[in-house]
Amino acid sequence: MGSFVLHGNIIDSESPERLRVAADSYLVCEEGRCTGVFSALPERFSGLPLTDFGDRLILPGMTDLHLHAPQFAFRGLGMDMELLEWLNTYTFPEESKYKDLDYAERAYGSFASHLLRSTTTRAAIFATIHVPATELLMQKLDAMGLECFVGKVNMNRNSPVYLREISTNQALRDTERWICETKARYAHVRPILTPRFIPSCTDDLMFGLARLRAKYDLPVQSHLSENYSEIAWIRELCPRSKNYGDAYEQFGMFGGGYPCIMAHCVHSNEDEQALMQKNGVFIAHSPESNMNLASGVAPVNKFLDDGLRVGLATDVAGGSHESMLRAMTHAIQASKLRWRLLDASLKPLTIEEAFYMATKGGGAFFGKVGSFEPGYEFDAVVCDDSRLKHPQPLTVKQRLERIIYLGDEREVAGKYVEGRKLF
Repeated sequence: MGSFVLHGNIIDSESPERLRVAADSYLVCEEGRCTGVFSALPERFSGLPLTDFGDRLILPGMTDLHLHAPQFAFRGLGMDMELLEWLNTYTFPEESKYKDLDYAERAYGSFASHLLRSTTTRAAIFATIHVPATELLMQKLDAMGLECFVGKVNMNRNSPVYLREISTNQALRDTERWICETKARYAHVRPILTPRFIPSCTDDLMFGLARLRAKYDLPVQSHLSENYSEIAWIRELCPRSKNYGDAYEQFGMFGGGYPCIMAHCVHSNEDEQALMQKNGVFIAHSPESNMNLASGVAPVNKFLDDGLRVGLATDVAGGSHESMLRAMTHAIQASKLRWRLLDASLKPLTIEEAFYMATKGGGAFFGKVGSFEPGYEFDAVVCDDSRLKHPQPLTVKQRLERIIYLGDEREVAGKYVEGRKLF
């Protein structure tokens, strides 16, 4: 963790409603944490190394709260299917390939290198049921310096025999062995308990995972209320539950005293939303995936207005791209369609709100992350928008907006995580 100064045009979120824009300013990092943003560099920092990025934009690193690393290899395929058909046709056959470590080496190498070049500095990631391949993924991400949670997936029912754990006891033994082998092995990557979703996990497996969560003090990630067919399935499997979220709650896997991410929440009703708020569950809003798999449009505006904890996610390969820039544009566009076609009471998302979810909102899952406020961990992305030519003068905020809508990994000119320069 270093101490240094960056100079450029600095942008971060004060709140979901407000950006903080500091043109031609200085951003100070001390021992891996932000000290502050200054229009003129205070004398006490004059001895720190200074990198002058000139007119470039300096943004907080972005957090992808939900994506599937083994699905990266088939992104862009099957986008004319709904969720359950897509899982059986594409996802499960692909994920079964990760029992072959040679294949996993090639596929995860491609995934990790793409993630490194993106605006993402932190991520919560699903792997597969295969322990050796999951450890390989953790190794690759750690070597690149990205801060990540990676989950060995659990599933022992309602999946093909070729992608189903042999038994509940074996699944729990494999999961515990993986936890013990990885929880202190890596500097930047940590394990997270990952039941794929309740339909793929028997009751005894869910209760067993809850015991492991308590024993090793681990976070949890899964899926919630993504699709109407999935929700109907939950009513059959968990008839005593008030809703999908309550089913996780009854298994002891829905936050409260520990961090928990639930992806999608497209069709979460008022009671489910209230339970998420009460338990501090993070919602991983996955707008492109929700559209691609015809799941619907989540009321993310309401989540924000009601004070729920919301971050943004690419959900590769339901989402076709690992770019958080695209995730922001998809979030805004989807919210406009919901406002126009479904619910005129929910105003469309703004640039400010989308940027907040991509940075400070999702970053909160990792702690004080996603902002340049003093005391926050120093994650930063330097963006060079000179490729995006324009004949008119633009403000710094307008340039940010253009990068969000028009940019990609080519605009990423530098990346820092916890005060470490990755490139």
